[in-house]
Amino acid sequence: MKRDWLIVAAALSGAIAIGAGAFASHGASGTARELLKTGGLYQMVHAVAAVALIDRARRPAWLMLAGAAVFAFSLYALALGAPRIAGAITPFGGMGMIAGWLWLSFARRPGRKR
Repeated sequence: MKRDWLIVAAALSGAIAIGAGAFASHGASGTARELLKTGGLYQMVHAVAAVALIDRARRPAWLMLAGAAVFAFSLYALALGAPRIAGAITPFGGMGMIAGWLWLSFARRPGRKR
């Protein structure tokens, strides 16, 4: 059952990333376009990574998804006209993504009992 929620979250994240990319390509310009493209790219990469990790490293996958959501949604908010202060949380999302990758490397290192 737990596995189902991770794939649901990853699939929704991927769908939102596609939407952000489409909006960047067809409805935004300038800085907004770049923010949407960047957020969409990071969100999609981490959605795919989470799907790949479903049976191997669930907790790092959740952390990657959460970090990507914070990162991407703060960029989406800026692209849609939120005050610049919304960008203050973007680095926390980046740190979450980095922490997820580091956790994965630690959890799956050679010689570790599983």
